[in-house]
Amino acid sequence: MKVIDVNNLEATSRCVICPGGGFKSIRPVLKSDGMGYSVTVTTIYPMAGPQVWHYKNHLESCYCIEGKAKIKNLDTGEMHSIYPGVIYVLDKHDKHEFTAITEVKLICVFNPPLNGTEVHNKERSYERE
Repeated sequence: MKVIDVNNLEATSRCVICPGGGFKSIRPVLKSDGMGYSVTVTTIYPMAGPQVWHYKNHLESCYCIEGKAKIKNLDTGEMHSIYPGVIYVLDKHDKHEFTAITEVKLICVFNPPLNGTEVHNKERSYERE
């Protein structure tokens, strides 16, 4: 059994800040933990504006626990509101645009798991190692 206090991870290698400052990703469960998935606590800031992401190498589910946002599926044009209690599932490697209206906090699960230090590449995706 592992018990992880996410509050103690901020000043460690398990906390990744977006190069542009648009979001912070605390990563309590990683590939090295051997669970077959990873978990992040991601905070997205409204000042970042719309963020386009396309996880070509990972499937992701995001559960909103705080804040308000909009997400747009860039392949279909569908728009959805994100607020506490809503989960969105990127089950088809969906290219999407995420716009934080207020500061948003998400609990995200990635499969395959993240190694821990990933940042978005030029395709707005994470590399798969």
